[in-house]
Amino acid sequence: MSDFRALHVPGEPLVLPNAWDVASAAALARAGFAAIGTTSLGVAAAHGLPDGRGAGRAETIALMRRLGRLPVLVTVDVEGGFGGGPAEVADLAADLAGSGAVGINLEDGHADGTLAPVEDQVALIAAVKARVPELFVNARTDTRWLDAGDVGETLARTRAYVTAGADGVFVPGLAQDDDIRAVVSGVDAPLNVLLLPGMTVPRLAALGVARISTGSMLFRAALGAAIAAARSVARGEPGPDGIPGYAEVNGLASGD
Repeated sequence: MSDFRALHVPGEPLVLPNAWDVASAAALARAGFAAIGTTSLGVAAAHGLPDGRGAGRAETIALMRRLGRLPVLVTVDVEGGFGGGPAEVADLAADLAGSGAVGINLEDGHADGTLAPVEDQVALIAAVKARVPELFVNARTDTRWLDAGDVGETLARTRAYVTAGADGVFVPGLAQDDDIRAVVSGVDAPLNVLLLPGMTVPRLAALGVARISTGSMLFRAALGAAIAAARSVARGEPGPDGIPGYAEVNGLASGD
């Protein structure tokens, strides 16, 4: 797990693609990515479940048990802990770590657009770190994602989470250069930013970001490409070129 921690370098960020199943994770590992994350939207949607409502706990655990055999570091999005209190979330973290996870994302946003009380989130983080101290806890605050707090609120929450033991902080929706700089300089932990339209890795690196996540983008891109290919074939056009072959994809499951 120390290898994963070492990948978080301000100015030389870890580009973390997010997978939603074994095939997507194996393909990303084969493509040379040193670490991958899971996307809660992708995992939930692939199982016919809503994201952000604590519905995908069993599916997430089952997926990590399969991902643990891949030659890649894996960090898992557990939403807000899937509805459990500190003891239950710590148990979940221990289960995931036992399956090979090197980290988790733990968020403070609720499906109704509100944020968890800081003290409640601090209790979750502290419980996880007490139970699985080696696990990299990426504490996510949704102040910007839900437009539920300004940069001052973002700083207050992320600082509290780091004090509770978080190893990194994640602020999806953080987009303005000055805001990114404020968190980079104001919080004693590596900053994770969600790649948004118009953002580039060099720009975020120059701002001191240590980790860049793709979130659900790859899952949504895959869905979009599948729909576009189906429509193209239905119009009488040839099938798309440049896609992975049958044998290549079939080999992902076996590691061939």
